[in-house]
Amino acid sequence: MRGMRLRFLLLSLLGCLMLCAPLGISAQSGAGGQEPATVEARKTGDAYTLPPETMKKAVAYRRTRTALGFVETGWGILQLLLVLSFGIAYRMRNVAVNLTKKRWGQGAIFVLELLIVTSLLNLPLELFGHHLAVAYGQSVQGWGTWFWDQAKSFALTWGIGLLLVMALFFTVRKYPKGWWLAFWGVAMGAVVAGIFASPLIIDPLFNKFEPLQASNPALVARLEQVVKRGGVSIPPERMYLMKASEKVTGLNAYVTGFGASKRVVVWDTSIAKGTPDEISFIFGHEMGHYVLNHIPKMLAFIGVVLLLMFYLGFRAVGWLIARYGRAWRVPTQNDWGALVVMVLVLSVLSFVTEPLINADSRMEEHEADVYGLEAIHGIVADPQGVGQAAFQLLGETSLADPHPSPFVVFWTYTHPDISSRAAFARDYNPWVAGQSPQFFKK
Repeated sequence: MRGMRLRFLLLSLLGCLMLCAPLGISAQSGAGGQEPATVEARKTGDAYTLPPETMKKAVAYRRTRTALGFVETGWGILQLLLVLSFGIAYRMRNVAVNLTKKRWGQGAIFVLELLIVTSLLNLPLELFGHHLAVAYGQSVQGWGTWFWDQAKSFALTWGIGLLLVMALFFTVRKYPKGWWLAFWGVAMGAVVAGIFASPLIIDPLFNKFEPLQASNPALVARLEQVVKRGGVSIPPERMYLMKASEKVTGLNAYVTGFGASKRVVVWDTSIAKGTPDEISFIFGHEMGHYVLNHIPKMLAFIGVVLLLMFYLGFRAVGWLIARYGRAWRVPTQNDWGALVVMVLVLSVLSFVTEPLINADSRMEEHEADVYGLEAIHGIVADPQGVGQAAFQLLGETSLADPHPSPFVVFWTYTHPDISSRAAFARDYNPWVAGQSPQFFKK
């Protein structure tokens, strides 16, 4: 889950930079209370299967969601071209400079205008996306609270986006030929600050959290066995329950924050549907993200990607303004309208680099799966059965397609596909003669 969570946060911050537009292992077992299947029985068929009717539903839902994702990306790029081509950016710029002579005021007005325009253009797809989630049983959130969440997200994007935009134009004015490098430093500082602040400030705006110890002391005691086996320090006060059932039906857990804000979060839906063994595996996966330093590694990787994106963006923005600036009425990169050009370029680069970022995330998620399976060895009777059952329930609950397109996995998946994860959990047994665990001693 950490990969998905961190990626969402990073892309959300990048979305603020671009003004268009986050880690975990959602895993629980199938039927609580059932005896685990023997290894021989588990290996006789696919590791992850769905009944025929559920299969049809899962394939239809996932295909529609995938198509919607690509349509949203394409529409996001196209609408920015339209804003430039029809002179909307020029008109928004005139409104801002005519209303006030103060630079911060102009920035606030222009950013607000751009957000309003893009939000309205994106609204039909957003509405359809939520309708789809409700229709397929993935969400139980009413329209009232959904719109309220959208409003809060809009306000946050405006506030954070304004700070970043003002920093961007400051670096553009001060370092006209090197702003891409200067702003990269600002952006990475914003990413680090956002990761630290998210569990303390942003997340509570959208979901309710409480100490896991308060509602599930027995589960905390069980998880402390996993912590002890891992030889790490994750005190109970850093374990939290999130009341996800008020909005969604899916299962999840994730690590978030760093330093004083670092914590493990388990959704209440996971606890409601998972057995203690399965939750121990989920926790072991999340603990793996701690132990294997995946957050700092992901930050370093994202930093390299952003540096490349900003350099290419600098080159592309200069070329586009020189080539189309007169038609778009964006004369220089200091003009407020240049922000739309920058957003356009970063949107394209973000889409192009998505497979690279996702490949790194899938690698780390697989490592965490390995760690989680090894962490519960000796604590649960059948680690392989627990892992496979956890992924089975995850897939059933989230309507995961057992046989997704390799292209879709390559381009959009932040985790390995559910069938691969279930098969790996079923077959991974490094304690047999001649093999060794990756992260624990025999």
